[in-house]
Amino acid sequence: MSNPIGDPGHGHSPAAWTAVIIMLTAITLGTLFFVLEIPVLVWASAVLVVVGLLVGWVVAKAGYGVNGPKYTPKEH
Repeated sequence: MSNPIGDPGHGHSPAAWTAVIIMLTAITLGTLFFVLEIPVLVWASAVLVVVGLLVGWVVAKAGYGVNGPKYTPKEH
């Protein structure tokens, strides 16, 4: 299926990868802490998910997002 407007990038950017890695780590740790029954660290992991989202947004605003001036798309 072709896109006449152009490829939106699908999140292949340093900003997207940074956010996803932080949030995936937070969810993994949150799950572990939930199983180990450490509620304080479960909540800390939930806060880390939000931090990952904010870090991704800040890095994108710094120019490393899909259409940012500091990002060079790579051919797949």
